[in-house]
Amino acid sequence: MRTSITKQQDKAMARLALACLLALSFPAYAQIPDKRLLLVSLPDRQLALIENGQVNKVYPVAVGKDSTPSPTGSFRIVVRVTAPTYYHEGKVVVPGPKNPLGTRWMGLGYKGYGIHGTNAPNSIGKAASHGCIRMAKKDLEELFGMVKVGDEIEIRGDRDEQMTSIFGVGAKSDSTVASGTAMATGVAGGN
Repeated sequence: MRTSITKQQDKAMARLALACLLALSFPAYAQIPDKRLLLVSLPDRQLALIENGQVNKVYPVAVGKDSTPSPTGSFRIVVRVTAPTYYHEGKVVVPGPKNPLGTRWMGLGYKGYGIHGTNAPNSIGKAASHGCIRMAKKDLEELFGMVKVGDEIEIRGDRDEQMTSIFGVGAKSDSTVASGTAMATGVAGGN
């Protein structure tokens, strides 16, 4: 006759075996959270969405002009806002077609800088902002749906081997500023 301690040990071993079986039955990717990186190339004026080390999509963007350059370095998305309101020097622009931030705002954790839309779509592909990263509405809304608070952003001003492999060999070199664009700072900072 088995003792109650032995029966308890058998039950514990059975639970452990079941837990191991369940853990091993899930694919490894389901156990590891997605790692997303937004890599912005200032010279190429492009943004790459990289998920788990693989380039998912590349988007054209506008970056800071020479007099108000985009910051470089590593950042994180700290806030995501749908239909942002634009504030600058007492001026308030409610969400809508005249809003310089477009339909979405992703704050970088660097006061006043973010990735956002624009009411000047011709600025995309140019060095035209006050330092923020601007995107076309369709691209911005697609990207906004794929990223979350905490995702990493790297903004680089110099090309390296990784940048060349993602964005190609030739970098854009003009600093054309979109004419007729009202430049001001957005959500507590750049635009």
